[in-house]
Amino acid sequence: MTPSAPGVGSTARKQPPAKRKATSQKAAVEELRAADPVMAGLIDACGVISSPPRKRADPEEHYGALLHAVVNQQLSVKAGAAIYGRLTERFGGHTPTPEQLLADDPEELRLAAGLSRSKVGFMRSLAEHILSGDLELERLDSLSDDDVMAELVAVKGIGEWTAHMFLMSHLHRPDVMAPGDLGIRRAIERAYSLEEPDRETIERLAERWRPHRTLACRYLWRSLNNEP
Repeated sequence: MTPSAPGVGSTARKQPPAKRKATSQKAAVEELRAADPVMAGLIDACGVISSPPRKRADPEEHYGALLHAVVNQQLSVKAGAAIYGRLTERFGGHTPTPEQLLADDPEELRLAAGLSRSKVGFMRSLAEHILSGDLELERLDSLSDDDVMAELVAVKGIGEWTAHMFLMSHLHRPDVMAPGDLGIRRAIERAYSLEEPDRETIERLAERWRPHRTLACRYLWRSLNNEP
């Protein structure tokens, strides 16, 4: 068994940037309600969605969240949890560090965790980007949404959808839209009576939700009982 060592290894810790003044959740909901009558109906139907807790910047947690996202791509929640559990079991119950991932035999890791060869390659790409300094996790909290996207999609296996989910769910950025998410598309179809809306239509519709597009997405997901 590969020895355990929690953390990201050589990734340095830095102090988080100063907190920005944020709109309260209640005010954001009211602004969404006023901007879009259809969204107002979803808000009334779904009720209050609590604001997620904001965390301190933590490169180790950023790395773990990205690795978890890569493992879980195109899998059901149950299947993804089982595979990630086998992955951490191989490393003594901890998320493997980038160094540990690259030191492990790719084929043995694949068989032990039940991963595809492509997933193992994506995980190794993430580890390589971190150790080379091409992906500086400690900088992500201070970057703009667009710059975070650019940093993440440069890693093989991390696409637009994964980067959007990371911005929304892990960095808690308030104005992120995920036009490629199937749940968002289905919720918009139903709520706005649109038949197979294309990306341009979805993005144009979402302009009215600025600067609260993340919250709007959460209401769309909630309307389908399908929030990630």
